[in-house]
Amino acid sequence: MLASVLEFVRTVIQETILSMGYVGIALVMFAENIFPPIPSELVMPFAGWLARDGKMDLVTSMVAGTSGSVAGAIVLYYLGAWANEPIIRRFVRAYGRYWLLTEEDVDRTMAFFARHGGAVTFFGRMIPIIRSLISVPAGMNRMPMVPFLVYTTAGSAIWTAALTIGGWILGENWPQIIGIVNQYERAFLVVMVIGAVAWFGRRLVPRLRAARA
Repeated sequence: MLASVLEFVRTVIQETILSMGYVGIALVMFAENIFPPIPSELVMPFAGWLARDGKMDLVTSMVAGTSGSVAGAIVLYYLGAWANEPIIRRFVRAYGRYWLLTEEDVDRTMAFFARHGGAVTFFGRMIPIIRSLISVPAGMNRMPMVPFLVYTTAGSAIWTAALTIGGWILGENWPQIIGIVNQYERAFLVVMVIGAVAWFGRRLVPRLRAARA
Protein backbone atom coordinates (compact mmCIF):
# COMPACT_ATOMS: atom_id res chain seq x y z
CA MET A 1 0.00 0.00 0.00
CA LEU A 2 2.74 2.44 1.03
CA ALA A 3 4.78 1.54 -2.06
CA SER A 4 1.82 2.29 -4.33
CA VAL A 5 1.28 5.65 -2.63
CA LEU A 6 4.94 6.59 -3.04
CA GLU A 7 4.83 5.55 -6.68
CA PHE A 8 1.76 7.73 -7.20
CA VAL A 9 3.47 10.70 -5.51
CA ARG A 10 6.59 10.12 -7.59
CA THR A 11 4.53 10.08 -10.80
CA VAL A 12 2.72 13.31 -9.88
CA ILE A 13 6.01 15.03 -9.03
CA GLN A 14 7.68 14.00 -12.27
CA GLU A 15 4.69 15.01 -14.40
CA THR A 16 4.54 18.37 -12.63
CA ILE A 17 8.22 19.05 -13.30
CA LEU A 18 8.04 17.86 -16.90
CA SER A 19 4.98 19.96 -17.68
CA MET A 20 5.82 23.13 -15.70
CA GLY A 21 9.64 23.10 -15.70
CA TYR A 22 11.33 25.30 -13.10
CA VAL A 23 8.00 26.61 -11.82
CA GLY A 24 6.99 23.00 -11.21
CA ILE A 25 10.18 22.38 -9.22
CA ALA A 26 9.50 25.42 -7.06
CA LEU A 27 5.86 24.44 -6.50
CA VAL A 28 6.68 20.86 -5.53
CA MET A 29 9.44 21.95 -3.15
CA PHE A 30 7.03 24.49 -1.64
CA ALA A 31 4.50 21.68 -1.09
CA GLU A 32 7.26 19.43 0.31
CA ASN A 33 7.89 21.95 3.07
CA ILE A 34 4.24 22.39 3.96
CA PHE A 35 3.52 18.65 3.77
CA PRO A 36 6.72 16.87 4.93
CA PRO A 37 5.52 13.42 3.76
CA ILE A 38 6.33 14.63 0.23
CA PRO A 39 10.04 13.71 0.03
CA SER A 40 12.46 16.17 -1.55
CA GLU A 41 14.59 13.21 -2.63
CA LEU A 42 11.91 12.52 -5.24
CA VAL A 43 12.15 16.06 -6.58
CA MET A 44 15.65 17.47 -6.89
CA PRO A 45 17.52 14.29 -8.00
CA PHE A 46 15.00 13.93 -10.82
CA ALA A 47 15.67 17.54 -11.80
CA GLY A 48 19.41 16.80 -11.70
CA TRP A 49 18.94 13.90 -14.06
CA LEU A 50 16.96 16.12 -16.45
CA ALA A 51 19.80 18.65 -16.30
CA ARG A 52 22.34 15.99 -17.18
CA ASP A 53 20.09 14.93 -20.06
CA GLY A 54 20.11 18.51 -21.36
CA LYS A 55 16.42 19.13 -20.66
CA MET A 56 16.98 21.60 -17.82
CA ASP A 57 19.73 23.82 -16.47
CA LEU A 58 21.46 22.52 -13.34
CA VAL A 59 21.93 25.86 -11.56
CA THR A 60 18.48 27.16 -12.43
CA SER A 61 16.95 23.93 -11.12
CA MET A 62 18.76 24.38 -7.80
CA VAL A 63 17.64 28.02 -7.58
CA ALA A 64 14.03 27.02 -8.28
CA GLY A 65 14.14 24.25 -5.68
CA THR A 66 15.68 26.52 -3.06
CA SER A 67 13.14 29.27 -3.78
CA GLY A 68 10.22 26.91 -3.31
CA SER A 69 11.75 25.49 -0.14
CA VAL A 70 12.26 28.94 1.37
CA ALA A 71 8.73 30.01 0.46
CA GLY A 72 7.34 26.99 2.29
CA ALA A 73 9.55 27.74 5.29
CA ILE A 74 8.15 31.29 5.45
CA VAL A 75 4.60 29.92 5.62
CA LEU A 76 5.54 27.67 8.55
CA TYR A 77 7.38 30.54 10.23
CA TYR A 78 4.19 32.59 10.29
CA LEU A 79 2.25 29.53 11.44
CA GLY A 80 4.60 29.36 14.43
CA ALA A 81 4.19 33.09 15.04
CA TRP A 82 0.42 32.65 14.96
CA ALA A 83 0.46 29.61 17.27
CA ASN A 84 2.66 31.61 19.60
CA GLU A 85 4.24 30.68 22.90
CA PRO A 86 1.15 31.17 25.15
CA ILE A 87 -0.73 28.43 23.26
CA ILE A 88 2.14 26.02 23.88
CA ARG A 89 2.24 27.00 27.53
CA ARG A 90 -1.49 26.35 27.95
CA PHE A 91 -1.02 22.93 26.38
CA VAL A 92 1.91 22.13 28.70
CA ARG A 93 -0.04 23.27 31.77
CA ALA A 94 -2.99 21.10 30.78
CA TYR A 95 -1.27 17.99 29.42
CA GLY A 96 2.45 18.36 30.12
CA ARG A 97 2.40 15.98 33.07
CA TYR A 98 1.54 13.13 30.73
CA TRP A 99 4.72 13.86 28.73
CA LEU A 100 6.90 14.78 31.72
CA LEU A 101 6.96 18.37 30.50
CA THR A 102 6.84 21.55 32.55
CA GLU A 103 6.78 25.26 31.76
CA GLU A 104 10.43 25.36 32.81
CA ASP A 105 11.14 23.12 29.82
CA VAL A 106 9.40 25.65 27.58
CA ASP A 107 11.51 28.42 29.14
CA ARG A 108 14.73 26.50 28.53
CA THR A 109 13.76 25.66 24.96
CA MET A 110 12.86 29.26 24.11
CA ALA A 111 16.07 30.51 25.75
CA PHE A 112 18.16 27.99 23.83
CA PHE A 113 16.55 29.02 20.55
CA ALA A 114 17.09 32.68 21.39
CA ARG A 115 20.82 32.01 21.82
CA HIS A 116 21.38 29.49 19.02
CA GLY A 117 18.41 29.99 16.70
CA GLY A 118 20.59 30.79 13.70
CA ALA A 119 22.63 27.60 13.90
CA VAL A 120 19.54 25.50 14.71
CA THR A 121 17.71 26.89 11.69
CA PHE A 122 20.70 26.48 9.37
CA PHE A 123 21.56 22.88 10.26
CA GLY A 124 17.91 21.93 10.73
CA ARG A 125 17.25 22.67 7.07
CA MET A 126 19.61 19.82 6.16
CA ILE A 127 18.07 17.19 8.45
CA PRO A 128 15.21 15.02 7.17
CA ILE A 129 12.00 15.01 9.19
CA ILE A 130 12.66 18.30 11.01
CA ARG A 131 13.87 20.37 8.04
CA SER A 132 10.37 21.74 7.52
CA LEU A 133 9.22 21.86 11.15
CA ILE A 134 12.26 23.86 12.29
CA SER A 135 10.60 27.00 10.92
CA VAL A 136 7.77 26.75 13.46
CA PRO A 137 9.86 27.42 16.62
CA ALA A 138 11.64 30.18 14.71
CA GLY A 139 8.28 31.87 14.25
CA MET A 140 7.22 31.18 17.83
CA ASN A 141 10.43 32.80 19.07
CA ARG A 142 9.90 35.77 16.74
CA MET A 143 13.31 35.26 15.16
CA PRO A 144 14.00 38.38 13.04
CA MET A 145 12.99 37.76 9.45
CA VAL A 146 16.27 38.76 7.80
CA PRO A 147 18.45 36.31 9.81
CA PHE A 148 15.75 33.67 9.41
CA LEU A 149 15.81 34.06 5.64
CA VAL A 150 19.62 34.04 5.53
CA TYR A 151 20.00 30.83 7.55
CA THR A 152 17.01 29.15 5.93
CA THR A 153 18.17 29.99 2.41
CA ALA A 154 21.73 28.85 3.12
CA GLY A 155 20.67 25.53 4.62
CA SER A 156 18.03 24.92 1.95
CA ALA A 157 20.49 25.72 -0.83
CA ILE A 158 23.02 23.18 0.47
CA TRP A 159 20.38 20.45 0.82
CA THR A 160 18.86 21.20 -2.59
CA ALA A 161 22.23 21.38 -4.31
CA ALA A 162 23.38 18.07 -2.80
CA LEU A 163 20.28 16.26 -4.05
CA THR A 164 20.37 17.89 -7.48
CA ILE A 165 24.05 17.23 -8.06
CA GLY A 166 23.55 13.67 -6.82
CA GLY A 167 20.85 13.19 -9.44
CA TRP A 168 23.12 14.69 -12.09
CA ILE A 169 25.96 12.31 -11.17
CA LEU A 170 23.79 9.19 -11.05
CA GLY A 171 21.81 10.03 -14.18
CA GLU A 172 19.03 7.55 -14.86
CA ASN A 173 19.97 5.79 -11.62
CA TRP A 174 18.96 8.84 -9.60
CA PRO A 175 16.38 6.86 -7.52
CA GLN A 176 19.37 5.37 -5.66
CA ILE A 177 19.54 8.65 -3.75
CA ILE A 178 16.28 7.71 -2.05
CA GLY A 179 18.03 4.80 -0.35
CA ILE A 180 20.96 6.99 0.68
CA VAL A 181 18.67 9.61 2.22
CA ASN A 182 16.67 6.88 3.95
CA GLN A 183 19.84 5.58 5.61
CA TYR A 184 20.71 9.12 6.69
CA GLU A 185 17.17 9.54 8.03
CA ARG A 186 17.27 6.24 9.94
CA ALA A 187 20.59 7.17 11.55
CA PHE A 188 19.13 10.48 12.68
CA LEU A 189 16.03 8.71 14.02
CA VAL A 190 18.23 6.40 16.09
CA VAL A 191 19.99 9.41 17.60
CA MET A 192 16.62 11.03 18.33
CA VAL A 193 15.27 7.89 20.00
CA ILE A 194 18.39 7.53 22.16
CA GLY A 195 18.13 11.18 23.14
CA ALA A 196 14.42 10.85 23.94
CA VAL A 197 14.99 7.74 26.07
CA ALA A 198 17.79 9.48 27.96
CA TRP A 199 15.63 12.56 28.51
CA PHE A 200 12.63 10.59 29.76
CA GLY A 201 14.88 8.44 31.91
CA ARG A 202 16.39 11.49 33.56
CA ARG A 203 12.88 12.75 34.33
CA LEU A 204 11.24 9.47 35.25
CA VAL A 205 13.85 7.84 37.51
CA PRO A 206 13.81 10.60 40.19
CA ARG A 207 10.00 10.46 40.26
CA LEU A 208 10.03 6.68 40.72
CA ARG A 209 12.56 6.97 43.53
CA ALA A 210 10.47 9.66 45.21
CA ALA A 211 7.35 7.51 44.88
CA ARG A 212 9.11 4.53 46.50
CA ALA A 213 10.39 6.71 49.31
